[in-house]
Amino acid sequence: MRRPLVFLAVLLLALTGCGSANDDAPQVTGSQGGPFPVTIKNKYGDTVVGQAPQRVVTVGLVEQDALLALGVVPVATTEWFGEKPGALFPWAKAKLGDAAVPQVLSDKDGLQFEEIAALRPDLIIGLYSGISADDYQKLSAIAPTVAQPAGVPDYGVSWQVVARTVGQAVGKPGQADELVKGIEARFAGVRQQHPEFQGKPALMATPYEGYFIYGTQDPRSRLLTDFGFTLPAGLDKAIGDKFGANISAERISLLDQQALVWFPTKGGTAKLKADPLYRNLKVRTQARDVFVEENYDDQLYGATSFVSVLSLPIVLDQLVPKLAAAVDGNPATNG
Repeated sequence: MRRPLVFLAVLLLALTGCGSANDDAPQVTGSQGGPFPVTIKNKYGDTVVGQAPQRVVTVGLVEQDALLALGVVPVATTEWFGEKPGALFPWAKAKLGDAAVPQVLSDKDGLQFEEIAALRPDLIIGLYSGISADDYQKLSAIAPTVAQPAGVPDYGVSWQVVARTVGQAVGKPGQADELVKGIEARFAGVRQQHPEFQGKPALMATPYEGYFIYGTQDPRSRLLTDFGFTLPAGLDKAIGDKFGANISAERISLLDQQALVWFPTKGGTAKLKADPLYRNLKVRTQARDVFVEENYDDQLYGATSFVSVLSLPIVLDQLVPKLAAAVDGNPATNG
């Protein structure tokens, strides 16, 4: 299994404020006279970007959003889910303008090195990825490659680090920082407006091959802590050092939190509510669960997985009211 998405075979510490332990600006060195050359540290070494890139290829799964937010159109993106032209969801496509739709790469069978090389990139970005050391060596032979940062699991990089690192790589660090600060200010507003979220244990999960829960280093879980919730004690002990993992039926009590966000596949909500083990938990009987079911006409489903500077306004607008209804103590308000 490559990595669970939130709808199919998809897709560090508990935090109390906006951001996470790896949300500081990326480790970068540059010239004093301008943004280039810039050296960006990653899991496998240092990447030097000598000048403003003109042909950017993303082999990570969400970096196209950060690029487009900064006015840079990649020549190719990597498909994750949704089967959208250019691998661009509506919130990102709106930034495309008259530019050509990026070519879409697939990594279902691994990175397509020959196809990537044929695109003649001058920068490859794979922050939200599972690039191996061998992959990095091969990609770096094609073009400077910005791989995932050290210190976090694969697919565990935060949206802040993605945005700021992309900003450094394309010579727009100030603009990227302003984008991040704008979104962080909105999270701060949520915490101020919803003191009832503060300190309540919450969790994100998907009914993938049973019960799949997201750990403290997954961007989805960080949304909860950014809203003011906490993550359950012992969460990472239950899933190991990955972004998430399945738990056995014997450990289903871990789901019994003050708030629980589910990502069922299309039509899966009713099945989950009827689950003979889950339906007896207090989180279900008291309607403290939120169901974000697979639906590509409803942008919340995709936006909550992408967790980018472009998708987060949708999450803030649509998920926060659902969470407020879930924790208000009145099951009737949460369907």
